[in-house]
Amino acid sequence: MDTTQATPGTDADWRQRPVGELVDYIVANFHERHREQLPELIRLSRRVEHAHADRPDCPAGLADALENLQQELESHMMKEEQVLFPMLRRGMNGPARAPVSVMRYEHGQHLDSLGLINLMTRNLTLPENACGTWRSLYGALGEFKNDLTRHIHLENDVLFLNASSAAEGAHHG
Repeated sequence: MDTTQATPGTDADWRQRPVGELVDYIVANFHERHREQLPELIRLSRRVEHAHADRPDCPAGLADALENLQQELESHMMKEEQVLFPMLRRGMNGPARAPVSVMRYEHGQHLDSLGLINLMTRNLTLPENACGTWRSLYGALGEFKNDLTRHIHLENDVLFLNASSAAEGAHHG
C-alpha cells in the first residue's frame, strides 16, 4: 500500500503519519461529517416518530436521544478542536494526559448513547412496510454509527495512544 496517500486506510498507516495530518483528517472526515449528519438524523427521526407514533415498533424518543448526543458531541468536538488538538500538534503530550483521559471518558459516553439508539431501533431493524423516511433514517443512522465508531477508534487507539507513547518516551528518556 502506498503510504504517501492523503488518507491512509489502515491504523498502521496512521500511526506512522504526523499528528497534524491525523488531526486534520479527523476534523474534516468525522467532526464536520457529524455536524452534517446529526441535524438530518434528528429531522428524519422526528418525522418517523410523528407519523408512526401509534406503531409499537416506532423508535419513540429517538429524536431526543439524537439531540442529546448532538449536544454532547458538539461540546466534545469543540474541546478537542480548541484545546486538545492544538496541544498535540505542539507536541505537548505530557500536559495533554488529563484532557485525553476526559476525552476517552466522553467517548465511552458516546458509545453508551449508540447502545441506547440500538435498543430504540432494535439494532436498526426496519419493520415490515417501513416508509421511505424510516428507511432513510435507519440507513443514515447506520452510516453515522459506523463513522462515530471509526472516529472514536482513531482517536483512542491511534492519536491518543501515540501521544501517550510519546509522553512515556519523553518521561523515560
